[in-house]
Amino acid sequence: MTAFFRSTSILVTTSLLTVVSVWAFAQDVPAHHETVSGTTDEAPFLQENDAVMAKMMNDMAVKPTGDVNRDFVEMMLPHHQGAIDMAVVYLRYGNNEQLKRIAQEIIVDQQQEIAAMRMALGDPLPASNAAPTQVDPNDAKTTQSPHEETSSKAPAMQMMMLPAN
Repeated sequence: MTAFFRSTSILVTTSLLTVVSVWAFAQDVPAHHETVSGTTDEAPFLQENDAVMAKMMNDMAVKPTGDVNRDFVEMMLPHHQGAIDMAVVYLRYGNNEQLKRIAQEIIVDQQQEIAAMRMALGDPLPASNAAPTQVDPNDAKTTQSPHEETSSKAPAMQMMMLPAN
């Protein structure tokens, strides 16, 4: 067995174990939220976060193609996008400045990882968009669409490009 094949097998096995572990944890998350959260203040955050987790888990379940490299990337892309989406949800609802900065870094870092994986396979890069990294403090008012009966209290996200390191 060549060293490359052995390391690739270990990488794929570890990745699959991670996916299964995260999936198993995600199955218990909504029940955990219901028992831990005694307040409705956290309900919108938990609801959005649960939706993000469910989407990520569904999107990570890819049909094997026979190409270990492509299969690995196809499983990891939704995982990284899920981290971005979770960070955006935190930025909407969180109030800890240190955690907000970490969420901002997660967004930028995960976008870079997604681009690197696509490049490693020779896939075209998606269109470059600004990362939603800050909540606009001036937009804390509620907004209502003509089609909605209730207003959304989630602050709007401000698009901002962070300087490259």
